[in-house]
Amino acid sequence: MSSAEETYYCPEPSHWPIVAVAGIFGFTFGTALTVNGAVIGPYTMAAGVLILAYLFYGWFSDVIGEIGKGYYSKKVDISFRQGMLWFIASEVAFFATFFGCLWYYRNVASDWQNGVGYLGSTFKYLYAHLYEAKEILSGAQEALSWTANNGHVNKGGDFTNMGGLGVPLINTILLLSSGVTITIAHHALLSGHRKTLINALGATIVLGLVFVCFQAYEYGHAYASLNLTLESGIYGSTFYLLTGFHGFHVTVGAIMLLVVWARCAKGHFSKDQHFAFEAVAWYWHFVDVVWVALYIFVYWL
Repeated sequence: MSSAEETYYCPEPSHWPIVAVAGIFGFTFGTALTVNGAVIGPYTMAAGVLILAYLFYGWFSDVIGEIGKGYYSKKVDISFRQGMLWFIASEVAFFATFFGCLWYYRNVASDWQNGVGYLGSTFKYLYAHLYEAKEILSGAQEALSWTANNGHVNKGGDFTNMGGLGVPLINTILLLSSGVTITIAHHALLSGHRKTLINALGATIVLGLVFVCFQAYEYGHAYASLNLTLESGIYGSTFYLLTGFHGFHVTVGAIMLLVVWARCAKGHFSKDQHFAFEAVAWYWHFVDVVWVALYIFVYWL
């Protein structure tokens, strides 16, 4: 075994982790302020996004430069793969938490809200005194459903549930198609077909961006025509929470794919050394799988 394979490159102390903390804090805190109507919220969120953009450009540029200088051995490559797998595992746990909340509201909370179980009588008592509307209790089975369209239950008033046809179905086809195109790009990279690699990867990016555009249209339609907002009870909050976080992941994935596409165009990858491509491909397939689960559980069930 050569000395290059035995060594493990350790970079010098860097300021990038501090920049990452500042960007993440600014974005998340700004998002919270924006959702709660604070004037400074959008500006704080925008500042966080700019800091994150600076972080990704600077830190990734350093890593690409280190790769070009041959600093990374096979051991480093293995650690990168392990790190990406753990990152995806954390993302699985992240979305599993939200799907767990969705299941709990549908299968547990809605029962005792409708007067079933040991918490049922307590909830009905508090509900009647809170709204001074005991007559609603006779129709509690319908009024307190998790998809209830009752002004007493949902601050936003009546709304229409989002169905699984139309834009959601189109987006499902788009994402599943993008999973096929990125697989084609991967095989093209391994077989040395540069033109197919660039075209297939470019098609994946386009499909991802079109997905995001359709989701933005869907949100506008939901607010304007269906009155389905963040104030539409549990249904509205879980709908936007799950689809919004997924849309954010698609956006981040599309940006990463764009960077990888530019690197492919410059010939940075070979069939033996292309971890960055594989990492983004893994991430994109994960996003596809999450959407399929989300499409079934949020739009249809």
